[in-house]
Amino acid sequence: MSVDIRPATLAGRTALVTGGSRGVGAGVARELAHLGADVAITYNRRPEDAEDVLTAVRRTGVRAMALQLDVADTDSAAGAVEQIAETLGVVDLFVSNAGIASTGRSIARTSLEEFGRLMAVHAWGPIALIQHLLPGMRALDRSDIVMVSSAVTATHPPATGPYVIAKQAMESACKVLALEEREHGVHVNIVAPGLVATDMGRRLVGAGGESSDFDSTAATSPFGRVCTPADVGAVVGFLTGSAAEYLTGVRLAVDGGGATASIY
Repeated sequence: MSVDIRPATLAGRTALVTGGSRGVGAGVARELAHLGADVAITYNRRPEDAEDVLTAVRRTGVRAMALQLDVADTDSAAGAVEQIAETLGVVDLFVSNAGIASTGRSIARTSLEEFGRLMAVHAWGPIALIQHLLPGMRALDRSDIVMVSSAVTATHPPATGPYVIAKQAMESACKVLALEEREHGVHVNIVAPGLVATDMGRRLVGAGGESSDFDSTAATSPFGRVCTPADVGAVVGFLTGSAAEYLTGVRLAVDGGGATASIY
């Protein structure tokens, strides 16, 4: 059995990770807990997945909670923030991770409803949460907002229009927020993973047809593997820790150097 000897550099902080019950979000939640933060995660469906993550998080000795939240429902943002504050305290570390993929059609063949749905999840929902989180964050010496974006915002591959546009909107909001909130001690940064070893990642590769195989793709990726949720969690942990005290408005690509971005 391995023993984690990392210092509790985030002890005393309260984190909110949307979409924290699976995949990248679960990896981020586990990392923040290992670093000492109390953690709230949200899920849209499958509460059993959230319970599995809570079990792992609580083993580190921190407090944790899960709540059901459709991030696209902006009217529910205030209640979610209030519920977390009552249970764990004021959130000073927000990781916007919840997301959905587009259907893989060209822009010409994609309905405006789909564009709206992706924007609601990736842009309007996170902004609504941030608006309700900022009053508490501004009252503290330091707070952090980390948006989980995607490497594809730098490559713009075909048939990803709604997803790329929504993620780009989120990234632009981050850049503006970083400058607006700097005077209040709020750091705002972006993490942009390439292909990640999650259920969604496997579906993305499988959508390429019979010749598309996840294991083969991983073997030919940088360093002989694709990104993992733990890789993303480690970068989020860095950005929200003391080593990144002088960083804001940055976008860190977690894609092994960019080679994996082209497969989306």
